[in-house]
Amino acid sequence: MSTESLNPLVIAQKQIKKACDILGVEESVYELLKEPMRVLEVSIPVQMDDGSIKVFKGYRSQHNDALGPTKGGIRFHPDVTLDEVKALSMWMTFKCGVVGLPYGGAKGGVVVNPKELSNDELQRLSRGYIRAIASIIGPEKDIPAPDVGTNAQIMAWMVDEYNKIVGYNSPAVITGKPLIYGGSKGRVAATGYGVALMAREAVKRLNMDFKDCTVAIQGFGNVGSHAGLSLQRLGAKIIAVSDVYGGIYNEKGIDAEKLVEHVNKTGTVCNFEGTTPITNEELLTMKVDILVLAALENQITSANANEVKAKIICEGANGPTTPEADKILSEKGVFVVPDILANSGGVIVSYFEWVQNLMNYYWTEKEVEERQEIMMVNAFNSIYDLAQQYKVDMRTAAYMISIKRVYEAMKVRGWL
Repeated sequence: MSTESLNPLVIAQKQIKKACDILGVEESVYELLKEPMRVLEVSIPVQMDDGSIKVFKGYRSQHNDALGPTKGGIRFHPDVTLDEVKALSMWMTFKCGVVGLPYGGAKGGVVVNPKELSNDELQRLSRGYIRAIASIIGPEKDIPAPDVGTNAQIMAWMVDEYNKIVGYNSPAVITGKPLIYGGSKGRVAATGYGVALMAREAVKRLNMDFKDCTVAIQGFGNVGSHAGLSLQRLGAKIIAVSDVYGGIYNEKGIDAEKLVEHVNKTGTVCNFEGTTPITNEELLTMKVDILVLAALENQITSANANEVKAKIICEGANGPTTPEADKILSEKGVFVVPDILANSGGVIVSYFEWVQNLMNYYWTEKEVEERQEIMMVNAFNSIYDLAQQYKVDMRTAAYMISIKRVYEAMKVRGWL
């Protein structure tokens, strides 16, 4: 019987404790970091199309603002829980800290299946949520963004509602907006592009040739598809891809651009010309150089970690590897680029959007990509060097760097 905890709050607390212990910081640091500084729980009454009133439960968790205003997405999902929102806000603190952004972590959530709402109901819920949390957000306080179940359109409604409340135009209150309404170029591809950059850096450190590397990608949504396109441009060969409907394989290579066209037409990677079907389990344990995890959490666990044959795992999803699986992969010598680094491209370009909104001056896509690459490569190198120094894995080193930054900020501010 497995004793693995899949509760995200417990997992986040374990990861923080491990890094605090290795750093040797005082116990009070862990005590300050193991729970968010503020969590707001709200009830949002929404008039439905049939005239009835339905009340939805919502949350906003602000974990730590020692480094700057808090930042994090808003998810609309039926399985949103308080523990999940708290854990995600904690991960955001360390994701921002690891790449040196002047932010702490936050997260929001509403318990709802957005697919069950009409467009008008969705708009009323979005505006109601912002009204409920308006007092604790703002460009200098807490900057939300899209997450699971939300998108650029929902962000536009939310900014408009916030503007009505404060009485002036404040585009920097939320990122992930449509381009026409203060969004940033490069935002859509940012997370997947960052995953590819981190795979490239890992390949360099292992003295492998990127042009000889084979890749398997689990999940071919926004992150997985953009990671695939960027990996292909960099010279790697994609041989396997999976989504919720199944997987495909071709040892001679799969053209990412043609696969994107196929997915746009059919809604799945399955039945792509020239490929043979495989299961998701087969993809996770396939002999490849790089395995990109761009689907859901808890994909590599103690149950299948021993079967993993990839040399490098690059985590495009949040929490795809459990702490127990991490130990097994580390013993096997698998190089894991952790989620808080690998998928940080999204929050980096969200930060760029916030900066552009505050300046009211906008950059080209090339400028955005170049700045993202510099930040992520610098972060990778710092984490790699620390991992070598302390003889720990990349995930532990990433937490150590981030916790050290937050700790130093809390210390100079007199919190400790």
